[in-house]
Amino acid sequence: MTAPTTARARPGPQVPTGLSVTLCGDPDRFARLAPAWDGLHRRCRSATPFQTHAWLHSWWQSYGTPGRLRLLLVHRDGRLVGAAPLILTYRPMPALTPLGGTLSDFLDVLIDDSCADAAAHALVKGLSQAARAAVVDLREARPGAAAERIFELWPGPRRRREDSLCLELPGVPVEELLRRMPASSARRSRGKLRKLAGLDLEDRTVPEPEVPRAVETMLRLHSLQWQGRGVTPEHLRPRFAAHLLRAVPPMVGAGHALVTEYRLDGHVAAVDVTLTSSGLAGGYLYGAHPDLRAAKADINTMLLRHDADCAARTGRALSLLRGDEAYKHHWRPERVVNQRYLLARRELEPMLRLYAAQVAGRTRLAEEVRTRAPALRAWRTRLNNWRAGGAGPR
Repeated sequence: MTAPTTARARPGPQVPTGLSVTLCGDPDRFARLAPAWDGLHRRCRSATPFQTHAWLHSWWQSYGTPGRLRLLLVHRDGRLVGAAPLILTYRPMPALTPLGGTLSDFLDVLIDDSCADAAAHALVKGLSQAARAAVVDLREARPGAAAERIFELWPGPRRRREDSLCLELPGVPVEELLRRMPASSARRSRGKLRKLAGLDLEDRTVPEPEVPRAVETMLRLHSLQWQGRGVTPEHLRPRFAAHLLRAVPPMVGAGHALVTEYRLDGHVAAVDVTLTSSGLAGGYLYGAHPDLRAAKADINTMLLRHDADCAARTGRALSLLRGDEAYKHHWRPERVVNQRYLLARRELEPMLRLYAAQVAGRTRLAEEVRTRAPALRAWRTRLNNWRAGGAGPR
């Protein structure tokens, strides 16, 4: 869906008194912002794990392009109260897009809840100045994200479109989730759970000092489990491994991630990474040895049982993150659609219209491929397998 262009009569944004807005392109300063950034993250109720400093700075180190960093920072009496972590891109035309890219299921800006209105107005002013020759493309924002406030305050032309579908379950134990399912599906799932119980699998939360080793094991098992199938090539590349090895340990230490090992007969048979925030938990990536599947273990059920129990203990919702895979629907999840906010200055309205049209065209093409071209999807799987065989450094 597209929101109409805003009225031209709206006044331009002003920075509220007592706040300052700066645009930072210095990666070294970005590194030093960690304590202030993490404090702001704690004070922004809509923040997800993908907005932590550890995740974003590590992503920049693996995927950032020198000279393209654009951090909008809002301070109040020396305290960081707003931040928009962006990168300048040039395809198909100049645009400011969030750090985190396709590796992040949710993208957003950060706004301090204690001064949300003032910080949001200041971010709008800063974005308007930073986007003198570029469209602002705020992708993958969860409903209720801080970016939604930016969109509402934007004084120039704007568009809103639906972005990725995410599926979400209430934060309750797996036994309660079974009650949401049709009787026949619940019986099958209980059978899978009994089979898992019979295997005598042991799950173990990995302490922070052991996280790097566990992440390396996860990536090795992930490669092994997808061998000969349609693996995501990026998951096998050194830059992705480096990103996770930098980001996950401090996220575990701060309570934004949980790494779990699953042992069978004393050996690590699977490892998964669950990302958490104040209101959300979701399994991000896992690796499982083929022997586990050969033992008739339903790995998706194993992981969901663990994540559901984790969410229930902490009062969080359980997000199945992006993707509309069939196995997720067995649990009768709720549909949560991310939003995409396109913004521009008034003089760039023609550019915004063109940009929005290209976005719509790519979305329609992707949907056609998904629903009407199974042969093309099979070809893409074979291409991914071929790429994975030669996946190397960027």
